[in-house]
Amino acid sequence: MRKLKNEELNRPSIDDYKKTPKLPVTIVLDNVRSMNNIGSIFRTADALLMEQIFLCGITAKPPHNDIRKTALGATESVHWEYYESTIQAIQHLQNLNYNVLAVEQAENSLKLGDFIPDTTQKYALVFGHEVKGVSQDVVNSCNQCLEIEQYGTKHSLNISVCAGIVMWSFFGGF
Repeated sequence: MRKLKNEELNRPSIDDYKKTPKLPVTIVLDNVRSMNNIGSIFRTADALLMEQIFLCGITAKPPHNDIRKTALGATESVHWEYYESTIQAIQHLQNLNYNVLAVEQAENSLKLGDFIPDTTQKYALVFGHEVKGVSQDVVNSCNQCLEIEQYGTKHSLNISVCAGIVMWSFFGGF
């Protein structure tokens, strides 16, 4: 078995990528403080053809060297917008008929392992602060909560790991 060289991967140019049809999934970052996590989420969104990313509140915006380190150019390929308020971003998406799901541990949450995306719907996935998670007022604004079941001693996953798991699940569901 031989590892492929980058030039053998047939990756599209940024211009071609922007023309490629995307999944109808928007990523919303609610006050994410780590620029490394932000960059990692951009990179995963690029890899899995997510439609766009909404950066909200204290979430840093490109260009920034700490985002660039982990995004590896994905801030140029993935469409992004900034909103001062996550709730304003959610209301905007709901007005465009997105089903907005907070990824959070909550009462009556939908378990990711049991969830099958409806391919006729548009989705927005809200990920929260590294320590505090998705804020309660933002959870209240969402249509539902989606939860990754966990069985270890820790009560949470790193946000970039969590986002990668959920984006992969949606990628496989469409």
